[in-house]
Amino acid sequence: MLQKILIANRGEIAVRIIRACAEMGILSVAVHTDADRHALHVKKADEAHSVGSDPLAGYLNPHRLVNLALETGCDAIHPGYGFLSENAEFAEICSRRGIRFIGPPAEVIRRMGDKTEARRTMQQAGVPVIPGSEGNLAGLDEALRLAETIGYPVMLKATSGGGGRGIRRCNDAQALRQNYQRVVSEATKAFGRAEVFLEKCIVDPRHIEVQILADRHGNVIHLFERDCSIQRRNQKLIEIAPSPQLDDEQRRTVCELAVKAARAVGYENAGTVEFLFDRDGRCYFMEMNTRVQVEHTITEAITGVDIVEEQIRIASGLPLCYRQEEIQRRGYAMQFRINAEDPRNDFLPSFGRITRYYAPGGPGVRTDTAIYTGYDVPPYYDSMIAKLIVWAMSWDDVIARGRRALDDMEISGIKTTRAYYQQILRSEAFQQGRFDTGFVERHPELLRYSEKRDKAHVATAIAAAIAAHAGL
Repeated sequence: MLQKILIANRGEIAVRIIRACAEMGILSVAVHTDADRHALHVKKADEAHSVGSDPLAGYLNPHRLVNLALETGCDAIHPGYGFLSENAEFAEICSRRGIRFIGPPAEVIRRMGDKTEARRTMQQAGVPVIPGSEGNLAGLDEALRLAETIGYPVMLKATSGGGGRGIRRCNDAQALRQNYQRVVSEATKAFGRAEVFLEKCIVDPRHIEVQILADRHGNVIHLFERDCSIQRRNQKLIEIAPSPQLDDEQRRTVCELAVKAARAVGYENAGTVEFLFDRDGRCYFMEMNTRVQVEHTITEAITGVDIVEEQIRIASGLPLCYRQEEIQRRGYAMQFRINAEDPRNDFLPSFGRITRYYAPGGPGVRTDTAIYTGYDVPPYYDSMIAKLIVWAMSWDDVIARGRRALDDMEISGIKTTRAYYQQILRSEAFQQGRFDTGFVERHPELLRYSEKRDKAHVATAIAAAIAAHAGL
């Protein structure tokens, strides 16, 4: 078993990994820039070390992080998500220097990070992919010819893309001409590569992803699926496990495809295989995320599996704790990404000091965060400041619990998305499990909300859920 882990990340995921280390008797080492010197992950870790004054550079320097791991006696690095978590060079440097990288091998990261290579690999493995270019586009002329063949709308995507960046929908040839150079530019700036490819646009799909675990002994299992369809501009807002929109046959099919995809690339550690379901129920491989996901929490809630602990065990060379037949799902879980944004002002970021913070509690409620009263939310990082997770046995109950927990949560001093999520939970379409990736754009009326607590509505929702649960 690993003895000491450097966490090459910050914020709530760093705190999450520190807690897993503490439960496993493993020492944790935090890193921080000057902007994060008062951050919670710095306070929680067994050790904390500065990686410089620049708010970003320290988290993005693989050589410096590996050197620090060696200097502090660490035998492993956990990259979390974001930053260097899907950086093949980082994994390679760790391997060369004798540090365990808590993630898949560098070659797998490289293959799955290249979206065109990932498409080819899935096609060879018999996993359905969205119709599109066979490889990277040679230029705009090729893009226009292919778009005419497969039909508009189409999606232009950065080959090395991720996190919703480097993606543009084109409804016609004019839009394709306008967006081509923009996507190339976005790809170059964000990922250091100008390559782009083209796919048929699946209009208003359901975004379904499957959590997988794989060890170096050839064992691969799935932990069922998550529904990530509630998103804005390709950024997820609310995630649900399992999906209320899939039947048992669809669930079995997509989970089996995810395991097949993981075996096809020789996967190791935790990963997520993402699919799009079209209006006719057909599913297509979209991408594979070679890291722990932000929304791993809801899979933990419905299965009882500690995914971060399993990551550490796998990196230690141990086999999985579970066989597929031992994985059972129970109830529903929902995660709300609490972002420091003002939804009523086009989701403008809202940074500053948190003057009051209160985390909700009670049965089936979990909050993963790194904020506290008096914490200054820095403007340099992602706007997500907390994750609120709720679990209940039924769909109606988890909605009621979500509304209650959102109402209990208090974050003062900045704007957040908390009250907006209350509006989504009140939506009849959402309550009936009828939503796709176009839900947010189709319902601008949900932005007309009040910041005031809505006790009457919460009480009514809870009473209705209790009545439904009791069969009254």
